Amino acid sequence: MCGIMGYVGEEQAAPIVLDGLSRLEYRGYDSAGIAVIGEDGQVRLRKCVGKLAGLREALAAGLPVGTAGLGHTRWATHGRATEENAHPHVDSTGDVVVVHNGIVENYRELRSRLTGLGHNFRSETIPRSYPT
Repeated sequence: MCGIMGYVGEEQAAPIVLDGLSRLEYRGYDSAGIAVIGEDGQVRLRKCVGKLAGLREALAAGLPVGTAGLGHTRWATHGRATEENAHPHVDSTGDVVVVHNGIVENYRELRSRLTGLGHNFRSETIPRSYPT
């Protein structure tokens, strides 16, 4: 099962989102990720395959700074358990961050349409380019 945690407020988002994800840890998952919008408006994204402890380890050098964030723990119902398929996903422009639970049934049609519009894909279902 997947879990989603979001925060927008005056506090730093990353610790709050990570704490929320840890409270969902019992649900079982194969990857985790977090996206935080920095003061410069840029999205800072970190994802990893495995448990939340792996994401925390990847962030040990420093949490992304910002007061709006979104986190996700994923259970691979569609697509392999890979970093590329882990959520959050960011669109080709880096302006839109998305997570979802469940299977996007019409992903092939969406992918075909977006590819036709010039978008690149990185995961098996979502656009390719994202800032790290």
